Amino acid sequence: MSNSTGRGLQANVLGTFDTVVMAVAGSAPAYSIAATTAVLAGAVGLAGPAALLYCAIPMLGIALAFSRLSRIDVNAGASYSWVGRTLHPFLGFISGWALVISATIFMVAGSLPAGSMTLALFDEGLADDTALSTVVGAAWFLVMLAVVLGGARLTVRAQLIMSGVELAILALFAVLAVFHTDTSLPFDWSWLGFSHFDGVSGFAAGALVAAFYYWGWDVTSNLSEETRDSRRTTGLAGLIGVGIVFLLFEVFTIAVNVVLSSQQIENNGANVLAALGEEVWPGWGGKVLVVAVLLSTVATLETTLIQVTRSLFAMGRDRTMPSALGRVHRTWNTPWVAIAVVGGVALVLFVASNALGSVGDILADAISAIGLQIAVYYGLAGLAAVVAYRKTLLKSPADFLLGGLWPLFGAAFMFWILVESLGELAPAAVAIGIGGLAVGLVPMLWYWRQGSDYYRPARLDASRTVEADYVPEGRPATHAAGHEGLSTDF
Repeated sequence: MSNSTGRGLQANVLGTFDTVVMAVAGSAPAYSIAATTAVLAGAVGLAGPAALLYCAIPMLGIALAFSRLSRIDVNAGASYSWVGRTLHPFLGFISGWALVISATIFMVAGSLPAGSMTLALFDEGLADDTALSTVVGAAWFLVMLAVVLGGARLTVRAQLIMSGVELAILALFAVLAVFHTDTSLPFDWSWLGFSHFDGVSGFAAGALVAAFYYWGWDVTSNLSEETRDSRRTTGLAGLIGVGIVFLLFEVFTIAVNVVLSSQQIENNGANVLAALGEEVWPGWGGKVLVVAVLLSTVATLETTLIQVTRSLFAMGRDRTMPSALGRVHRTWNTPWVAIAVVGGVALVLFVASNALGSVGDILADAISAIGLQIAVYYGLAGLAAVVAYRKTLLKSPADFLLGGLWPLFGAAFMFWILVESLGELAPAAVAIGIGGLAVGLVPMLWYWRQGSDYYRPARLDASRTVEADYVPEGRPATHAAGHEGLSTDF
C-alpha cells in the first residue's frame, strides 16, 4: 500500500546491531529496574526473580510470534497489520490503537521521572516538585521529538550513545554487586522457585508487574521498513533484546534481594537502583546510577515515540486514521505529521498531569493502565502468528513448537494477565486502560464506513511465503516484493 503522498520511509538505514540496541533500549533496563522493583517486591516479596523468569518464557513466545510475522509482512504498523490480516481488521485496528494509547500514556509516565531525576542530580529536594519535573521532562521529550523527526539514522546514533553508556554503567554495578560483602540476606535458590508466591493470585500479581518490565522490545518491528534484510533482522533483534534485558533484570533483582533490606526497598521505591548504588559504592554509586536511569528513561522515550508515530503513519497510509498521518517529510523521510500530532497531544497531557497528583501517583496509575493495553496487543499478535502459520505447523517439531505452541502459550498468558488485572487494579487505572481502548471504536467505525481498503484485507498465509523463499534459480517469483504471504482464499 502506498501512503497519501507516494513517499515511503527511508529504507535500509538500520543494521542488525542497530536494531538489537533499539530492542534493548525499548525495554529500558535501568528505568524498569529503578521504577518497578519496589512494586514487584511489594507484590511478591523475595520472589521477584522468579516472577521475571516465568514471565520471560511467554514473552519469548510473543517475540517468536513477532519474528515469524515480520518474515511475511514488512509493515511499520506491525501488529496492527498482522492481526488485521489474520484474525479480523477490527481486531487489527484495536491492536494498533492499544499500542498508540499505551505509548502516549507512557510518554507522560516516562517524561515526568526524566524531569524528576534530572532535578535530583542537582538538588534532591526539587525532585518532588511535580510542576518543575513536568517542565524539565517536557524539555527532554521535545529533544527526543526533534531527534525522531530527524530520521532513523540520527535516531539510532543518539540511541547508541545513550544506551551504550547506560549498559556500561549497569555492567559495572552488576560486578560490584556480585563482590559486595555487606549483605542483607544470603542468596537463596528458592527465589527462582514458586515457594515464595502467595498461591496463583500471588503469581498473577508478580506476572502483571513483570510484563511491564519487558515491554518495548517490539520497536524493532515498527522500524522494519527502515531496516536492512528486515524479514530476518527485526525478529532476531527482538529475541536477542528480550534475552539481554532478562539477564539484566535477573541480576539486579537478585542483587536488590541480597544487598537491600525490605525497609530500604520501600523507602526508595521511586529509584531502588540509586539505593543499591549507594550500598555497593558509597558516595558516588547512587549518583552514577541515577545517570544510568535518566539515560534509560530518555532512550525509551525515543523508542516509544518511534512506535507510536510509525503505527499512526501506517494507519494514515491505510486511511484508517486521517490520511495526513501517512505523509513523509521530503528531506528526513520521517512521518512528520504523525510526529507533530503526537508531540502536541503529549504536551497537553503533560500540562493536564499536574492536576493528578505527585509523580509517583501518576506513574503508578499509568503503569497499570499500560499493562492492560500491552496484554491486548501482545496477545492478539501471538494468536495472529499461529493463524498465519497454521498450514506449516505440522511440518516439523520445530515448526510446531516455535510457530504454534510457544506463541499460543504467550498469547494465552497475556490474556490471562488481562483478565486477572481487571479484578485487581484501581478503578482509575482500569478506566484509563479500557476507556482508552474504547475511544478507538470511533475512528475504527468511521473509517470502516468510509470504505478503507484495510477493512478488505488480503490475508496473510505463511505457506505461500515459505514456497516463495525457495523459488528455483532462473524462475520468476510469483508475487511482487512487499506482498509475500498474501492470500485471498482464506
